[in-house]
Amino acid sequence: MESVDTESKAPSQIGDRSTSDVVVRLRTQEGRDEWLYCHSHILVDKCKYFADRLSENWPTCQILDSRNCVEVYCQESDFDHHVNVLRLLYVVTDGSVDDMWQGVRNAVGILQVAAELECPQIVAACVNYLEAVPWEEGEEEEILRIIPSMGSQAEPVLARLQPVNPSAIRGLFLSAIRFATSSPLSHLNDLKSAAQEQLEYMITEDDDGPILTADDEIKSEVKECVKILFGRFGNLLEAILREHRESNSEEEKLQLLKSYLLDLLWACQILTKMEIMREFVSSWVDISDKVVKVVQQESSTAEMIETKYKVIEVASKVLETIGYGSVILPTAKRLHMLKVWLPFVRVTKPLVDSVTASGEDTVEFKVDGELWQSLESTFVSIILALPSADQAEILSEWLENEHVKYPDLTEAFEVWCYRSKVAKRRLALCGGSLV
Repeated sequence: MESVDTESKAPSQIGDRSTSDVVVRLRTQEGRDEWLYCHSHILVDKCKYFADRLSENWPTCQILDSRNCVEVYCQESDFDHHVNVLRLLYVVTDGSVDDMWQGVRNAVGILQVAAELECPQIVAACVNYLEAVPWEEGEEEEILRIIPSMGSQAEPVLARLQPVNPSAIRGLFLSAIRFATSSPLSHLNDLKSAAQEQLEYMITEDDDGPILTADDEIKSEVKECVKILFGRFGNLLEAILREHRESNSEEEKLQLLKSYLLDLLWACQILTKMEIMREFVSSWVDISDKVVKVVQQESSTAEMIETKYKVIEVASKVLETIGYGSVILPTAKRLHMLKVWLPFVRVTKPLVDSVTASGEDTVEFKVDGELWQSLESTFVSIILALPSADQAEILSEWLENEHVKYPDLTEAFEVWCYRSKVAKRRLALCGGSLV
């Protein structure tokens, strides 16, 4: 019997001149010129470009070093990618070469060249790699610049960047709003803050449109979540006023109060963007007396002053909404809000100024320089919308108060004086009746 040769043929390797039957000559306009000794059976089997170049149908085929020669011209920036594609033709067999891409940018360059040369196995392996690995911001921009023009073969790479269907967006928004208005354990506060930030981003129109346009269902859910938040805040105020100290230490109570105020301040931003502040304003009006009573009974430590400042930040949002007519309230409620918040702001501003001016390292909160001016203008606006007799009462109390400097109601006083002086004449000319 004849002996059977059981040794398998050694696999071809790029650069092996002893077995090579074709030279791929890579050249650039800058003069770079490199010969790569290859094997026609691999090039033809795995790359349509080389299959065409080495076919009998190609009009000319140069001979170099006793071998067929295929000249390939490329840009200098793509030179290394062409070399890598040729090397990958020898190793890509099943679409898996996870350790050979040398990063996202290199893989994108290889993908471009492989697509141009029509190497389907390399394209598939490269797409699989790019679809699965994380990208840095610069890499993502590079992918967005290149991949969309490559057609359906590269579409999987862009899966993570595709617009999400509206149902998924709604579901995520609703889950996030429930978490953002919840009262998780303190170690989850950073996660809650992140959720609040992203919710605001989702509904904000900047260079791009908002991710979500709030319809009645979304608005209803947001209002319900804020209502529940207000309910828990009210319960905390009641507990403090009843001095239930056995459940929380003084420090824990203060931290919880600050946490609620931060949530309510954020809720103002969201509700204002969605134009659904009415319920929030009504709830704050109803609870204002308790809020002031709670923070006034506490000591004037730096931390407590910060809490009072947070109270003023929330109150200023509500007062601004009232003062500029975004939410319409009856006269009695507008007058009540002035009588609650004018005295509180008068007394609190000097405390805030003294703490922030001291430059103590223990002072961590930042004061919005425009808040006081904006609040002063809001007070003037609300006062001037009241009946003239109520205006006179507010202005009289202001002029007799030791904190007459802030808020400065001079503008309201001047308008009241003018209106009062010319009232009879103006109404008579207009045919109005006088009380």
